[in-house]
Amino acid sequence: MSKKNSAPSGQIAGNKKAYHEYFIEEHFEAGLSLQGWEVKSMRAGRAHLKESYVLLQNGEAFLFGCHISPLVSASTHVQADPTRTRRLLLHREEISRLIGSVERKGYTLIPLKLYWKKSRAKLDIGLAKGKKEYDKRATEKDRDWDRDKQRLMRDR
Repeated sequence: MSKKNSAPSGQIAGNKKAYHEYFIEEHFEAGLSLQGWEVKSMRAGRAHLKESYVLLQNGEAFLFGCHISPLVSASTHVQADPTRTRRLLLHREEISRLIGSVERKGYTLIPLKLYWKKSRAKLDIGLAKGKKEYDKRATEKDRDWDRDKQRLMRDR
């Protein structure tokens, strides 16, 4: 029994802009293939998902553009590349479903959250459709109205 929508036990990095730019249809939890210095840097909270994206190539999923800043003291003998391509660990069935959605239906894969789960780094990937400008305005308008409703109810 898998818990796909369980709360992350320790969030490392988030991508708030993804919720503004895309409609998130479905969530997937993927493991990350990391090097030792990357794990140490992530434990120190030095990871950013802001400009990252997920691509599917040759039946595998890869994370591009995720910036993990190396610690000065962590690796002296290893040449650290902060934005290297990292392989994502997903089940074969999940990858085939994602390939079908991305290629046939025009969806995009967006990294949403990087977090710890039982001392393993996990990435929450969203299957997303891009928003148009009027969708973004409507979302912002709804958010403002909800905020005003809460304020009115509180003042009663």
